[in-house]
Amino acid sequence: MLLFIALVVSIGLLVIAGIAYRSISGLAGVVPPEDRTYLDPLPKSLRPLWPLVNFVVHHFGSRFGNKLVAKTELQLRLTSLTFLMNAHQFIALSVIGAVIAALLALLAMLALGVFFVPVLLGAALLGYFYPRIWTRDVRRRRVAQILKHLSIYLDFLTLAVEAGLNINGAIQKAVEKGPAGPLRWELEHVLRDLKSGLNRTEALRRLDDRLRIKEVTNFVGAVVQAERMGAGLAKSLRFQSEQRRSERFQRAEKKAMEAPVKLVFPLLVFIFPITFIVLGFPIAMKFVQEGFL
Repeated sequence: MLLFIALVVSIGLLVIAGIAYRSISGLAGVVPPEDRTYLDPLPKSLRPLWPLVNFVVHHFGSRFGNKLVAKTELQLRLTSLTFLMNAHQFIALSVIGAVIAALLALLAMLALGVFFVPVLLGAALLGYFYPRIWTRDVRRRRVAQILKHLSIYLDFLTLAVEAGLNINGAIQKAVEKGPAGPLRWELEHVLRDLKSGLNRTEALRRLDDRLRIKEVTNFVGAVVQAERMGAGLAKSLRFQSEQRRSERFQRAEKKAMEAPVKLVFPLLVFIFPITFIVLGFPIAMKFVQEGFL
């Protein structure tokens, strides 16, 4: 009798699984293919999940809040990920991450024979916010690279302007001679904006809006002010270059001064105990051999 019931339940589960698979396959077939001709290639870690991301966007993307979409678009623009995915795809990726993290936590708890709802909710929240944590790290690395190369590009711009070129030609020369990195890509974007018909002020304002870095804002403001007031652009660029270089040295000195403080924890936890063990072990063995312990 029990064998018959188990057989019936198994057949029922197989039928339900088949119907669910056919329904999901039908819904997935409705999703239009994505044209990524002018987009960045997907990382290998996202390729298996991308059909599911497009599935969620197609069927549930219209239910995402406008404020959440606008905030996500700003975050993607600041991290230069707009050519990898749009805001709806990023939100869908966060939802999928929450579901996957919750399922992994559930499987782990079932394997251990326990079940805690707070752990399940915590895993879901971690999976949802992990893409945002990742974009925050991308933003921090991107800002660090831009600040590192900014003084170099300002030197190139200053030399080019002092040699007689206008700001357009100076940016072109700086892009040709400067180091590769996000700042070079952004200046290439400025050149494309200039070639498309935008004036210099608007192209530089768009650069400032894309990056939103204080040092870049100062540079853009100095160039726009010099052109508007008819002042010497070379002097403004020279001042900006010297100031950025001074700030770069100050950041290096700050990191050098922070190094001893950061070494305190590994010294106390790892190095000092091992040193005391190495020094104290022969003394302790001597006491043991002589019968004091």
